[in-house]
Amino acid sequence: MAEDLCLFSKDSFGLKSSKKNPLLLRMILLVFATVCGVYILTICLKQIGSASPLKSGAFNVRVIESSCPVASVDPWEIPYLHYPNPKTFSRSECACNPVRNFAILSMQRSGSGWFETLLNNHTNISSNGEIFSVKIRKTNVSTIVETLDQIYNLDWLSSASKNECTAAVGLKWMLNQGLMQHHKEIVDYFKRNGVSAIFLFRRNLLRRMISVLANSYDQKAKLLNGTHKSHVHSPHEAAILAKYKPTINSSLLVADLKQVEDMAKQALQYFNGTRHIVLYYEDVVRNRTKLVDVLNFLRVPQMELKSRQVKIHRGSLRNQIENWNDVQKSLKGTDYESFLLDDYRK
Repeated sequence: MAEDLCLFSKDSFGLKSSKKNPLLLRMILLVFATVCGVYILTICLKQIGSASPLKSGAFNVRVIESSCPVASVDPWEIPYLHYPNPKTFSRSECACNPVRNFAILSMQRSGSGWFETLLNNHTNISSNGEIFSVKIRKTNVSTIVETLDQIYNLDWLSSASKNECTAAVGLKWMLNQGLMQHHKEIVDYFKRNGVSAIFLFRRNLLRRMISVLANSYDQKAKLLNGTHKSHVHSPHEAAILAKYKPTINSSLLVADLKQVEDMAKQALQYFNGTRHIVLYYEDVVRNRTKLVDVLNFLRVPQMELKSRQVKIHRGSLRNQIENWNDVQKSLKGTDYESFLLDDYRK
């Protein structure tokens, strides 16, 4: 097609093979050849463009990453460095600041709320809360992945959202919120997207059980002026909630404690192949240097972290359980007998 346009004889232009003006003839042929070449090149470029269109989103991401200086980190860290390109705002001068993805994996009433407030006290950390407590977000793997993509692209807006210079972003995720059910797909997602897991459990599962039962009771009783609160910020409110003493089913106690213990072990087994750290609430309470380990794990600057939350249940367990004697008898001589002791104070 294009080639045929250039196949003309000299006679087509009324040019004769004359020796009178060879310079003029050469100039005419040169101009004509140039025009043909430009025309053919234009058609070829259009064909190439239509055969392999560029996706603007992917192109933008590559431009951002390629324009950023290479971070001075160990080679193993590179898969955990991300350069999000949020749809909801511009990272502007922080576009080249790498972000690390994380997830706090825990169980209800294990200190994860308090722990998360400590992390959010850091200037460069955004942990977006218990996002998968909403049923529709954990309906299936697709909705889970869509939600995670929003979070790790910095497009999830919450009270914990920091400015464009966030250095670590994540969420709090309970084991019974689709995490165990879809563990294979979630582990794959964590590995594929460089998500680091922070496991937070309680050593004393009996104390956790008291907190679970008391919180469940307050959901109906609403002891604080008709309002239910899972966490409080004043000693006065904590004292009101602590007045309730649950009655524990002593005949099922050992089996219930074992079930919780087994779930934690199973979760660690499922996520063993991911980059992770294991923490225990009691250890963090007793030794705040554990938070130094967490900040090192997230590769963010060290800071003093504070929380406004106030612990509800304090002191001896015998003052927190209605049927203390029955509980004592049930745990005597079992693997869980040590739970009866005052293992820490706060």
